Amino acid sequence: MILADAVELPDWLAALPAVNASLNGLSTLLLLLGLWLVKSGRKIAHRNVMLSAFAVSVIFLGCYLTYHQGLHHYTGTHGKEFTGTGAVRYVYFGILVSHVVLAALVPVLAIITIVRGLKADWVRHRRIAKLTFPIWLYVSITGVVIYLMLYHLPTGADL
Repeated sequence: MILADAVELPDWLAALPAVNASLNGLSTLLLLLGLWLVKSGRKIAHRNVMLSAFAVSVIFLGCYLTYHQGLHHYTGTHGKEFTGTGAVRYVYFGILVSHVVLAALVPVLAIITIVRGLKADWVRHRRIAKLTFPIWLYVSITGVVIYLMLYHLPTGADL
């Protein structure tokens, strides 16, 4: 058991934030690899990697929801409080708000993009992929940044 704000969490639950950050990092790598593959003309490999990125994101979502439900069950809260102060606090919440807003769009955009690709509707696939890709990439990168700031920034850090 690991303590979280004076409440013991099961080890598996306490490990989920790191798992989630790892899944976000993996999604980032897969997205970048997928971009490189399509630019290299390797369309089948691109398809497979992008479907893998989507699968990783779905697994992330399941782990994320499990963590927050479990945290609420054990602590009565839905998230870990950010303890940074000063400018870093504004940076953190700026990243968090933009991350959350854009994260809500990613599943819809990704599904539309994937469906158009699987139907070989290349003009419409490319058009929406130009919107989906940077948003999805931003969300996956900022997910890791948020984790690092929330769990590894010194308590009360002031930048």
